[in-house]
Amino acid sequence: MKDLKQRKIESDKLRSLIGRAMKQLTLSYAPYSHFHVAAALLCEDGTVYTGCNIENASYSATNCAERTAFFKAVSEGKRTFSCIVIAGGRDGKTVEYCPPCGVCRQVMREFCDPSKFQVVLARSLEDYKVFLLEELLPESFGPETL
Repeated sequence: MKDLKQRKIESDKLRSLIGRAMKQLTLSYAPYSHFHVAAALLCEDGTVYTGCNIENASYSATNCAERTAFFKAVSEGKRTFSCIVIAGGRDGKTVEYCPPCGVCRQVMREFCDPSKFQVVLARSLEDYKVFLLEELLPESFGPETL
């Protein structure tokens, strides 16, 4: 676990976000992989959007939890974000940390400053890791690259 003071997120707020992500796991639709993932996305204004993975028999039509949360937020007009909590595992059991896939990292990069946006991988309220997006997606391609 990284130093929360260094990462600038209040522990009470973080615990609340982890709790929301854990609760969201029950809504995951994963009949094929049985790998359930959920996310809680914190907007800079304090609004929280949750998401879960939604599988499809045509695997390419599947949507990840992180993108579900981002797409819900963006579709409601949100554009600035500070943190996302991700939890997941086989049959919804959070035994290991569940890092975001490459596509989700790129979606985060579209909307977030990689040197400030925090990605929290949680196994429980007490067991989590905090990363900056730039640690998970170094040398990234963003809007300013165009």
